[in-house]
Amino acid sequence: MSELIAGASNPVVRIGRHPATTHAEISHTGLRLFIDRGFDRVTVDEIASACGIGRRTFFRYFPSKNDLPWGQFDDMLRGMRDHLHSLPRSLPLRDALRIAIVVFNHIPADELQYHRERMTLLLTVPSLVAHSTIRYASWRQVIADFVAERLGGSPGELRPQTIAWVCLGVSIAAYEQWLAHPDASLSDLLDEGFLAARDLMLLDESGPP
Repeated sequence: MSELIAGASNPVVRIGRHPATTHAEISHTGLRLFIDRGFDRVTVDEIASACGIGRRTFFRYFPSKNDLPWGQFDDMLRGMRDHLHSLPRSLPLRDALRIAIVVFNHIPADELQYHRERMTLLLTVPSLVAHSTIRYASWRQVIADFVAERLGGSPGELRPQTIAWVCLGVSIAAYEQWLAHPDASLSDLLDEGFLAARDLMLLDESGPP
């Protein structure tokens, strides 16, 4: 496509590809830059330039560079919350959590390599590991809210918070195995992880102790 560079006395026509205009396009471009050059060496301006957009447009999609590897995480959390509440009440709590978390982490085949790169960054880059605490807290809150509703009591109490942490631990352990073994199935690893944690998830749903 051609594009006029505004603000010049003699406008110049620049030839290039169509600018990235979706979360996924910008995320994919940023991930490629991070993997090729290292997360800390890439600036927001460089991502925006590679996407054919302005810095201001980048920040309409992502609050910061640290948020880019997370993609549309907030939308995904809303989807997980809705999915948990759509499951039948007769389904045991630990099964409801396992099913919802496996679905939450289901990755389409064409996104698999991007997701592997994303998780490699999130689990190994120190600045992203630190930033992840905010995102993990939001994820755990969805779990704790659901558990508190099922068991009674407040999401901030010990049992909902403990279960939320267990679910997060299972998920991170599964991801670490998935990254270490490229041929493994992430869904299978999550299932195996919840099976390994089954004794911790034997819950009395009759109400608070």
